[in-house]
Amino acid sequence: MRVGILGSGLMGGKLGTIWTRAGHDVVFSYARSEQKLKRLAREAKGSARAGTPSDAAREADALLLAVHWSRVDDVLKQAGDMSGKVIVTCSLPMNANDSDLVIAHTSSGAEALAKKVPKARVVQAFNTVPSEVLFGVFASRRRATKPSLVYCGDDAKAKKIAAQLIRDVGFDPVDAGPLRIARYTEPFTLLIAQLAYEGDEGPELAYRFERFGKK
Repeated sequence: MRVGILGSGLMGGKLGTIWTRAGHDVVFSYARSEQKLKRLAREAKGSARAGTPSDAAREADALLLAVHWSRVDDVLKQAGDMSGKVIVTCSLPMNANDSDLVIAHTSSGAEALAKKVPKARVVQAFNTVPSEVLFGVFASRRRATKPSLVYCGDDAKAKKIAAQLIRDVGFDPVDAGPLRIARYTEPFTLLIAQLAYEGDEGPELAYRFERFGKK
């Protein structure tokens, strides 16, 4: 799969590295410097390269949007035409100092993004885990019991692609329903952040849903 990374910070850099090592063709873009993008591509090994957001989007089967909410419009402008593209977003609609959501309850950041790119196919995923846990999950991906990862979206084919990318990292994908469910997953992310960064046991935190009562 050809995967473009729009935002090569902690989350984008790590997911792009993992997907490269899982056998995907990855283009890292939109970082503080071109040198960082080249370093990420070099360290990821496999089929990875540095590029612009336009490069990342041009032939991508899927795009990861992993930028601060204040940067969304800029990176989308640089990426260009997104018609038909699958965009997996983990970008939360946080305020400037990351203390609270600026969109909540009656809508969500994922829904606002879908309005910005109405011809794209938006799926929300990877926003509910800290970046610090990703390499650990990937390293243990062959275990029988895997941590869960919720995702949501309105396009079935786009969700299938997102689910595959989730599995490739080492999570068990949990389909939470349509994109409007992001109204619940985004506040849930703040709970995860509280436990990861304000608790005493460190940020390498994941979660798992288990169902009882069914054989």
